[in-house]
Amino acid sequence: MYPTNSHEISPSELEARLRLHRLPELGPKRFRLLIDAFGSASKAISAPASAWRALGLPASSAEARRSHEIRDGASAALAWLARPAQYLLMWDQPDYPALLAQIDDAPPLLFVAGDPSILEKPQLAMVGSRRASRPGMDTAAAFSRSLASAGFVITSGLAMGIDGAAHQAALDVGGQTIGVLGTGLENFYPQRHRRLAAAMIAQGSAVVSEFPLDAPPKAGNFPRRNRIISGLSLGVLVVEASMASGSLITAKLAAEQGREVYAIPGSIHHPGAKGCHQLIREGAVLVETIEHILEGLRGWQALSRPTPMPVTHPLVALLHAAPHTSEGLAIASGRSLSQVLAALTELELEGLVTCESGRWLARRPLL
Repeated sequence: MYPTNSHEISPSELEARLRLHRLPELGPKRFRLLIDAFGSASKAISAPASAWRALGLPASSAEARRSHEIRDGASAALAWLARPAQYLLMWDQPDYPALLAQIDDAPPLLFVAGDPSILEKPQLAMVGSRRASRPGMDTAAAFSRSLASAGFVITSGLAMGIDGAAHQAALDVGGQTIGVLGTGLENFYPQRHRRLAAAMIAQGSAVVSEFPLDAPPKAGNFPRRNRIISGLSLGVLVVEASMASGSLITAKLAAEQGREVYAIPGSIHHPGAKGCHQLIREGAVLVETIEHILEGLRGWQALSRPTPMPVTHPLVALLHAAPHTSEGLAIASGRSLSQVLAALTELELEGLVTCESGRWLARRPLL
């Protein structure tokens, strides 16, 4: 279904837009050029090929517009939109995401599975390596849980590694999250995250794509996808990234779009930290706690305060009694060291504990 305000778009115009959207070599700027030149997609579809050539459009696009393949693809998209919780947002309609509309090459059409209203909520993008380390995954999950609990929608690319950890952690605390695909929604990639995407849709989150529903995974689609991740968001947090990571593309696009760029530092010996360190040298905000992100977003004061974990947390109670090392806490609490380290990461993000000279101390909650 398409949004309720789309009564302004007639069925024939919608079908024409879906046909234009499938044409080869017709990106967002050329799509808008056609609408501006002819006044509507319907008129553009029926215009003579010479008029298309006069606009400098490729012959392949003009020739394909009336093909059975293009018509059948548009018909399939209309059938898809007739099913529950499946939507199409259009760049000239009121419910198109306002932040995304600000970028130069905003997608003219955006397919949405799930709840489209969350695309207007304050979002923070979290991106990073597909081959992330276990500490990197844990850090991504901890930040995502805290940010989602603070009221932010977590936006990422549904890739393996950091992206998946961020999406799942947001769901784990009852938060909302948006996955932006580099394929069509009916040709999901990576397949290993199909179940995660289904859970996101079922729990009131959303999966979106600018590509035709059956678009396959192509290398060039993923950098294009990244501009939507950053374009939807107030800022982008890079958790772990090598110098060759696509996450640096997202960060670069975010900076060009006037969004905040945040990066978590790591060991100078870890290749997965080098991309984050490069971003910090270029002006990204160095992030060690959630407060380093929230202090730059005070305009969202009502949403920006995290919900503190209760001081009755057993580890906090132990630390109020006396400082402990991580190993000492594991012994005193009867938990495994890995469980203790994961809990301490979250407690530190919430400002309830701090580590000094290898020993953990309790702190007062942030006010």
